Amino acid sequence: MLVEEVIPVAVIVDKKKAASPWIDHIWVPARVVTGLPETEPMTLIAREGENESYFAGAMSLVLASTETANYRDNLLTGQPKLWVVLRMGELDAYVSVVTVTADPAEGEAHTESGSNIVDTVPMPAEIAAQLAAFVDRHHVEREFFKRKRGRVNPDALAHRRPGRERDE
Repeated sequence: MLVEEVIPVAVIVDKKKAASPWIDHIWVPARVVTGLPETEPMTLIAREGENESYFAGAMSLVLASTETANYRDNLLTGQPKLWVVLRMGELDAYVSVVTVTADPAEGEAHTESGSNIVDTVPMPAEIAAQLAAFVDRHHVEREFFKRKRGRVNPDALAHRRPGRERDE
């Protein structure tokens, strides 16, 4: 039975000057914090020289009981991470948050789309504690099952004369 738990988080992104002659700036996930600020997405929260930090938006970090092995592996690294997935807005003027996940496999899967910005940020201690408690409550060790191929019938794909049945 699937059990889900939701942790509300806020995503902070940095807009940095690019070291490229072709683009002016790049968007980088900076950090994830718990709780939801009462402000609109893409609100400027800090400026330091040419770099700016924005509240990119609120997101729900969804923990699923089917992914506890991946969460456990993330926690066991000693430096757990969250994967933040962003998508560029019109004319690169803003970014929107697609998802935040603690599952390394899901984070990697989002890199398949060429339109996503995917990066890791350190997992806050509060989220790491909630994740560890979730894994303790719901993890079930599953035995690895290796699938074996069946024997191939060499005649199965052979060309047959019209009118002949398969088992003749």
